[in-house]
Amino acid sequence: MNGLANKFKGKRKKRICIVDDDEMLSMMLEDHLAKNPSYFIETFPTGEDFLKILEDEETPDIIILDFNLDSIQPQAMNGLQVLKKIKSHDRRIKVIMYSSQEQYGKALQTISTGAVEYIIKDNGAFQRIDSLIKSM
Repeated sequence: MNGLANKFKGKRKKRICIVDDDEMLSMMLEDHLAKNPSYFIETFPTGEDFLKILEDEETPDIIILDFNLDSIQPQAMNGLQVLKKIKSHDRRIKVIMYSSQEQYGKALQTISTGAVEYIIKDNGAFQRIDSLIKSM
């Protein structure tokens, strides 16, 4: 049994992956969600880092994906590109897209590509994400 499988012994936790190039925001979201003992949380700074584990490990239950992954590293994949790859791997994976961009077109595009929700990064974002996860 590998190390990851050991983390899920007993009552199975929801495996949640946060993919965000903003390290501080990612840590804050992880800290917020970690208050729930039924969550197992992992963070990834790039879509490419996350996609590497998608092939090799147990599929996550929920992915929280930043739309603007390429804001710090312009050559990196953006959130929409990562979402398309996730959905081509397994359409059943639940993806919550979140972004500081309040653009209706981007929200519609991510929902039509397969995200379950598009959440704006504002003061209530972490609570909305947590409520959404609890409802899944």
